[in-house]
Amino acid sequence: MNRLFAIIFAVLLLLLLSFLLLLCLLLAAVDTQSNGLFFQKRIGRYGKPFTVYKLMTMHAKTGHKSIFGTWLRKTKIDELPQLINIIKGDMSFVGPRPDVAGYADQLTGSDCLLLSVRPGVTGLASLKYKNEEALLAKQTDPKQYNDEVIWPDKVQLNNWYVKNKTLKMDLEIIFYTLLPIDFDVDKYRNSKSI
Repeated sequence: MNRLFAIIFAVLLLLLLSFLLLLCLLLAAVDTQSNGLFFQKRIGRYGKPFTVYKLMTMHAKTGHKSIFGTWLRKTKIDELPQLINIIKGDMSFVGPRPDVAGYADQLTGSDCLLLSVRPGVTGLASLKYKNEEALLAKQTDPKQYNDEVIWPDKVQLNNWYVKNKTLKMDLEIIFYTLLPIDFDVDKYRNSKSI
């Protein structure tokens, strides 16, 4: 997606959604007993760390998901502050999701291709693993399952995206991100690879 278009669209969305964002920020602050914002270092383009912005969904004192926070995560409204990351140039609307240190910054060889683009608010891996928390909760060793199954699949999927991305694909990814339906990412990828 064109950088100038991404900035203009992010500014417009921020203006249009400012009331919703401020209301959710206030409710998140009350619900989590915090300032309502969550800041975390993530690995961005070229492996450069940056601070990602989200609405707080975990209770500040207990570390458990708040009631409102569960809804924020389910609806993805907690991601709205990342419009600021897009305006700053840290992120784009579509691309590989930025990960915490210890994953993307440890990639080597051709796997590093996913670091050649700005990370996205959404992407193919986000669509495929939109229920990642629930999937990991079912595992006896969630970290091992993530490290051995989910993470390698995300790397492969994100690198495929970087090699094949088009404006049409970005718009399709945004479209399916906004719809509350399941989207078969593997089938989509295979149809594009034929």
